[in-house]
Amino acid sequence: MIFDFESDFAGSLRCIPMIVRQKLDIVGIKLSLRQWSRFTREERGGLTDLVCESSDEQAAYRALVLRLIDLRSDEPPVWLAAKNLEDWQDARWMPEPVKVQAAADGVPPPTQQQWAELTALQRFALVKLARSRHENENFLPAMKEFGIL
Repeated sequence: MIFDFESDFAGSLRCIPMIVRQKLDIVGIKLSLRQWSRFTREERGGLTDLVCESSDEQAAYRALVLRLIDLRSDEPPVWLAAKNLEDWQDARWMPEPVKVQAAADGVPPPTQQQWAELTALQRFALVKLARSRHENENFLPAMKEFGIL
């Protein structure tokens, strides 16, 4: 699933789409755009489509990413310092960066009900966009796409 707000840059799989970024966060790997760009189009598509929900699926996804990094990249894998999944996985609690980014953009943050009704991937995207210095211009388009604005 590629969101509309990212279709210009992730639809071609030149950039890492949110769905892959979410899976990478789940398995604890930080993948650079340079590493991603060295994967074949088919490999990038596979990482986009591959399910990463159960612990077995996550282990398989992690192994595949590590194999692709080893095969295609001259850079070693980089591990995320710590899993911080609760900020987007918990539909009952909206992370502060989402509120701060909404205020910076002059719009109300999602209500608690709106936040709870978002999918985990939508919540992940808003948290990532709110925390990113260079991608936060997509925060408002994402809020619109998700029916919040």
